[in-house]
Amino acid sequence: MHMSSFPGNAQLRLPTPYLLFLGDTVESGYAKTAFGLRDWAGDKCVGEYRLAAGTVTAGLAELTPAEGYARGARSMVIGVAPGGGGIAPSWVPALVEALEAGLDLISGMHVRLGDVPELAEAAAKHGRRLIDVRVPPAGLPVGTGRKRTGKRLLTVGTDCALGKKYTALSLANAFAERGVDADFRATGQTGIMIAGGGIPMDAVVSDFEAGAAEVLSPDAASDHWDVIEGQGSLFHPAYAAVSLGLLHGSQPDVIVVCHQPGRAEIIGAPGYAIPSLEETIELNLLLGRRTNPAIRCAGIAFNTSGMDAAEADALMEAESKRLGLPVADPIRGGAAFQKLVDNCLG
Repeated sequence: MHMSSFPGNAQLRLPTPYLLFLGDTVESGYAKTAFGLRDWAGDKCVGEYRLAAGTVTAGLAELTPAEGYARGARSMVIGVAPGGGGIAPSWVPALVEALEAGLDLISGMHVRLGDVPELAEAAAKHGRRLIDVRVPPAGLPVGTGRKRTGKRLLTVGTDCALGKKYTALSLANAFAERGVDADFRATGQTGIMIAGGGIPMDAVVSDFEAGAAEVLSPDAASDHWDVIEGQGSLFHPAYAAVSLGLLHGSQPDVIVVCHQPGRAEIIGAPGYAIPSLEETIELNLLLGRRTNPAIRCAGIAFNTSGMDAAEADALMEAESKRLGLPVADPIRGGAAFQKLVDNCLG
């Protein structure tokens, strides 16, 4: 699997390898970015740097910024996002230290690094870059709807935050293991850091959403697959616009529907029920046919992290029989996941 061959100028490219900054975080739930990088881009991570008060670790070598630079790191990634998403004043001296050591800074938070005066000053003084992953690249075009060469898979969901990124990464890895030429195409901040490039779709102006997806997944060889990280859900009352622009611009040949069994309501939208799998397949195919009439659903990816193995296996087997499609948990893997991969490749 390739994860950094992003053509065109309208692409964000990140300086790697990374030193992961864990700050003074004591809640592991705030360190999802660091854990995602460790798990999916371990070869790009040389170590971690945390403050004395921090208790959360990614289990990597503990290095100062100078030590990280000496080991090859070229940027320090803020791998934690505490409540409120801001840059804590207690972090600033450590972030300045990284700039002084020769590292660029990368952040996926909504707060921009350059808005912190000490960071802007240190970056200018030392000739370093402050890279906000959630800022889309300049020069994105409006979508054309032109059919592109190559093959594309898009992960879609019944809701937000239930495994679209992990499913796309798992499928891209599985394709590569079978000798299929495949790229993971990142559309969210953690995915972009894992891939080393991509476009943050939730920060793109709506008129350019489909065009951004076209840039993200350009013309390719006929046997090449782009596995595109999905965003949001067509059923989310707030975020459906991102999902639709990504669907139209991606022009997927194949969709895989991601779902978390047991979730009753849309995240952040009380009173809005999670749609059925049948509804989700039907609506994505209906809208997706606008730019690719040959679109098909290859199966379902379940997030069964809250279930034991026997319970998860029984549910997935029953749902597969009911829907007539492969149903698997990409993280659990196994025969069910291989069936899903088989059906994706058709």
